[in-house]
Amino acid sequence: MERRDFLKAASVGVIGSASAATLAAPAIAQSAPKVSWRLTSSFPKSLDTIFGGAEVLAKAVSDATDGAFQIQVFAAGELVPGLQAADAVTNGTLEMAHTCSYYYVGKDPAFCWGTAAPFGLNGRMLNAWFYHGGGNELLNEFYAKYNFIGLPGGNTGTQMGGWFRKEIKTVADLNGLKMRIGGIGGRVLAKLGAVPQQIAGGDIYPALEKGTIDGAEWVGPYDDEKLGFYKVAPHYYYPGWWEGGAALHFFINKAKWAELPKAYQAILTSAAAHANVDMQAKYDAKNPAALKRLVQAGAQLHPFPGEVMDASLKASIELYAEISKENEPFKKLHDAVMAFRNDEYLWWQVAELGYDAFMIRARGR
Repeated sequence: MERRDFLKAASVGVIGSASAATLAAPAIAQSAPKVSWRLTSSFPKSLDTIFGGAEVLAKAVSDATDGAFQIQVFAAGELVPGLQAADAVTNGTLEMAHTCSYYYVGKDPAFCWGTAAPFGLNGRMLNAWFYHGGGNELLNEFYAKYNFIGLPGGNTGTQMGGWFRKEIKTVADLNGLKMRIGGIGGRVLAKLGAVPQQIAGGDIYPALEKGTIDGAEWVGPYDDEKLGFYKVAPHYYYPGWWEGGAALHFFINKAKWAELPKAYQAILTSAAAHANVDMQAKYDAKNPAALKRLVQAGAQLHPFPGEVMDASLKASIELYAEISKENEPFKKLHDAVMAFRNDEYLWWQVAELGYDAFMIRARGR
């Protein structure tokens, strides 16, 4: 090829490439549209681990889309009260919420299975059920009635049993006891004579301080220390049998979800999974030091007495049977969770429990 012909061909190639780039730009832009959503949390900003789960998700989504998909996170009370987060998603006021499913058991007790139920699954088992045991599908079948879908968005691990002004030595000590507790754990305690109260996290301390309630459960050492419960109720009990592993969810309005490009749906799903793992890792990392500080500050650790645990299990089984008779969605989720739990503990007792029990004994040597 002569030099003149080569330059001519090269020029055509450059022009063609430039034209292709010009034509491709709108397609690229269309594949990453600007999207701006608002998310309300059920938690105050002071609880950086549990509130922070929504911030972790928002950052991951923004990073993965070069800032095209922005999710603005609002603390409880900034847009809607903490315990009305799901309502704002149902009615389309907001695109998303970061909350606990069991906060809404007043609407339907079946909501408990998205977070935790007495003597249910621990945190790892919940994730196994969500992702590989059909849990997400069953829950979203239920959530569809409320116009949203749910993506697992964090877990606290097994929670503590709460803070009390006086010791709990027998089942009789629960009679008349006014206790802040979420989910349907309160209905179990009511069977044993307690008076359950559902109070948002930021309102628990004043209620304890004023004596409006006699006890309260929240999460565990790291968050409980921040809220200062040990100053007004020194008796710290374990385990929180009503929350063997408490999951959080990102609730997303169904119509808004459907409007997202498939790529954004995939990114949001991955970001939620990242936030889900990150939260429990943070709690596992932060709780040990916080527990030491609480004990040094005067917190008195107590295991729930065996008779209280046994009575609570019996009351839980009775409650599940009662609700299942009149609520098919509850029964469907209950049966799935309990079947999964029973198989999981076949495995747990072989390896997990054996290893942990040995290492705990070895630690004390």
